Amino acid sequence: MRFDIITIFPEMFAGVFSGGIIKRALDRGLVRIAVHDLRDFTQDKHRQVDDRPFGGLEGMVLKPEPIFRAVEAVREDGAGRVYLLSPQGRTLDADLARELAAERQVILICGRYEGVDERVVEHLVDGEISIGDYVLSGGELAAAVVVDAASRFVPGVVGKEDSVKNDSFAGGILDYPQYTRPREFRGMKVPQVLFSGDHKRIERWRRKKALEKTVRRRPDLVRNRTLAPEDRRLLEDIPNERKDE
Repeated sequence: MRFDIITIFPEMFAGVFSGGIIKRALDRGLVRIAVHDLRDFTQDKHRQVDDRPFGGLEGMVLKPEPIFRAVEAVREDGAGRVYLLSPQGRTLDADLARELAAERQVILICGRYEGVDERVVEHLVDGEISIGDYVLSGGELAAAVVVDAASRFVPGVVGKEDSVKNDSFAGGILDYPQYTRPREFRGMKVPQVLFSGDHKRIERWRRKKALEKTVRRRPDLVRNRTLAPEDRRLLEDIPNERKDE
């Protein structure tokens, strides 16, 4: 798939995608990322991308003309989906990341200053995306987060695709605890169940711990979903088994 990022600060992405999983995906041609300077789509000698808002308020607003031109220039066959990074947008989660990964092209517009002209929102974009209920200086960091989250769902990007299925939030709950060597460190021991060799028992323990962590840290995730009968039974066991196995 292809990501096109429209920004007035293209230099902010110079090192963001130069390492890790995204770099390997780029090298293998599984993902394409193009960063476009919004100023390249202006038509005045000052390359002006913003102006004062009507109504007399403070701050600056990104103008609609260069944004429309930029999207129209980079959109492939008119099929690319266009999103504005905005605090007012749909909050990025695993479901949205998976939806984006299924697209052939995703165009991300990085907001700045007081925002963008509302005509961009009403007549150009397919949606708005937020990465949380807080305000950043601009949409650039949010765009990088969106690209990273969505790329993980592109087939082949993550070497072991089962790890994506087991990621936090992938099944609507948080991830289970992970351990590695040594078996004991400063008196802290790895749970014995993980050495039992009983895969069904280990799987049940992991599911229970994932549910327990979710109830403790993000109870809203449990309240907002329909649990399978086995998950409900595991949840009922949690208050009585604070020290499992």
